[in-house]
Amino acid sequence: MRMALAGTAIAALWAMPAWAEDGAADMDRSADEIVVTGLHADQVASGKTDVPLIETPQPITIVTEETFRAQGAISISDTLRYVAGVTANAYGRDTRVDSAVVRGVDPLQFRDGMRDIFSYYASITSDPYNFSRVELVRGPASVLFGQGSIGGIFNMVSKTPAFETHGEAQIVYGSFDRKEAMADITGPLSDTLAFRLVGRLRDAGTQTDHVADDRVMIAPSIRWRPSEQTDVTLIGLYQEDDSGSTAQFLPIVGTLYDNPGNPKLPNNLFIGKPGWDRYNGRLLQGSALVTHKVSDALKLSFKARYIDSDLDYFTHYPDSYSNPSDPYVPGSNGRVIGLYSDASVARMNVFSTDNNAQLRFNTGAAIEHTLLAGVDYSWNEVTKRAGFGYELIDIYNIDYAALMIPAIADTGSRDSQRQLGFYVQDQIRIWDRVSMVFGARRDHVTSRSIGIAETTDDATTFRAGIIGEIGAGVSPFFSYTESFLPISGLTGNNIPFKPQRGVQYEAGVKWQPDAATLVTVTVFDIAEQNRPIADPNNPLQRIQAGRLKTRGVEFEATRTLPGNFDLIVNYGYNKVRIDDATAFDYLPRHNASIWTTKTFSMNETTLLRLGTGVRYTGKSQSTGSWAIVTPDYTLVDALAAIAWDKWSLSVNATNLFDKKFYASCLARGDCFIGAERNVMGTLAFRF
Repeated sequence: MRMALAGTAIAALWAMPAWAEDGAADMDRSADEIVVTGLHADQVASGKTDVPLIETPQPITIVTEETFRAQGAISISDTLRYVAGVTANAYGRDTRVDSAVVRGVDPLQFRDGMRDIFSYYASITSDPYNFSRVELVRGPASVLFGQGSIGGIFNMVSKTPAFETHGEAQIVYGSFDRKEAMADITGPLSDTLAFRLVGRLRDAGTQTDHVADDRVMIAPSIRWRPSEQTDVTLIGLYQEDDSGSTAQFLPIVGTLYDNPGNPKLPNNLFIGKPGWDRYNGRLLQGSALVTHKVSDALKLSFKARYIDSDLDYFTHYPDSYSNPSDPYVPGSNGRVIGLYSDASVARMNVFSTDNNAQLRFNTGAAIEHTLLAGVDYSWNEVTKRAGFGYELIDIYNIDYAALMIPAIADTGSRDSQRQLGFYVQDQIRIWDRVSMVFGARRDHVTSRSIGIAETTDDATTFRAGIIGEIGAGVSPFFSYTESFLPISGLTGNNIPFKPQRGVQYEAGVKWQPDAATLVTVTVFDIAEQNRPIADPNNPLQRIQAGRLKTRGVEFEATRTLPGNFDLIVNYGYNKVRIDDATAFDYLPRHNASIWTTKTFSMNETTLLRLGTGVRYTGKSQSTGSWAIVTPDYTLVDALAAIAWDKWSLSVNATNLFDKKFYASCLARGDCFIGAERNVMGTLAFRF
């Protein structure tokens, strides 16, 4: 009874469970099951098949909604703060993009197994409240997903309707005058129809003066299940953000380094024109997810999505790039600096579809196959109109009213890309102990840019791996994977980008002695070609460098201890090197974190939950005309929550002790302020 009560109330603490894509499966959980990240041997993730994680020769981390809400996540980047091998918010709190670095490089963002972001500064950030979990697939994944980074991908799984009535409503108040109202309601409309409605309304400031973080998000969905064999889900999304840029690109001289005779520039400094600077966007999405089980052996899956995005990005930023070590105008006593004004009006349209068949069969009494074959297609087009200006300002006494506003051109750039891919993969299970995976993919990509001849690229990528249990829950694994990432757009010299290509060798071991424990240790070696980097002669433009190498070790452990005590421990080390490049940003080699929660039963209807986490990020280095080292930092997060009857009250604090730090400082001349303390109180009612 005590365990059952604990399991039920823990869910109530976070207002409700995170219903997975298969809502019915989530509803079948027993009342005494406590969901902890990555513990279940039968848990599956974004591998496009139903094969359990413990049988997959690759490290995959699943962060459930219960977990990232307990950790105080307010962005998708935040959901990855306690994951091995990840530097979340590598450039500080950013209202413009979901930034994270995996194994030293940027991963690609997917939603429900299809790529979600194309180009840069052409869309607004995703809302974590709209997802039941976030999955991180580390390492190249091009065989299944086509366009993939060598670091990996993170896949956001949308909340979908359930055939049992559940819901929550909650209000939030927090730091920087954050005011929010959220709701999530699902239930049946008939025996074969169910609906879900997820929404958020936010009015908030940020740690940067004059930068808002306002949002309206509504995501309706409907699910049709005419039989046990067929499942159809339609998901809509409308989201509007009225925000700005928390990244102000402050010069290194005056932040990380002293500016003689002048004080340090304040962390909340806004360098722009209030009322004009903005990052305002409107996003419309429509998705269809269809599965049909022809038989117990054969399952068909169809997915499609259309994205329509409009974005206005108007900003000012100081010219710390022309002379990074001394960016101020001579004779101005270190006060006057150049100021760029930059206006961009972007429109992005994307259509994606992914269709496959999964067939299970045996080729012997002890050999089981899960064969996957499919075809996917994506088309995207991004148009941008821009305007630029340049002037001088006293950065210590900005005359905001006098700042220039650039005119926006009537015409601009238009980049489009089409990709068609065919893939096949066989996962083989032998003696119910050894699993092997072999996969291949063929891609055809066509890219177009105004004024540039159409380019075509073809690629074949492969994947192979093996994992086997040798006893006591110990399962060593080895894998070889390849990546292929076509890049739309042009270098600073108006040369079309070549596709990035990479290969990875990885070996490790998964240890699962019981259902409450999972430990993964892995080492990897990655090589990549054609990586875009900053042009050393013009840091605001990009060129393509030579060969990138990254090697590292990762440790990830989750454990549920007796007495409702949960523990997550992570460590990652990676060393990045790039040839043929005089300028490169080396992100932290060391990352470590620990997150723990403890639940106390106050009485039969009331529970108290306390949690704390510690995150360490090592120093990073950036090289160019000079070498810049950003110091390491350690942050503490905390949680206190109480649940009674259908109500819960929780308080989250990230960067509890309000440590002042720089997330990154780059040799090109600018620094990015780390996220300051953020405290949020949430009152929720669940029904």
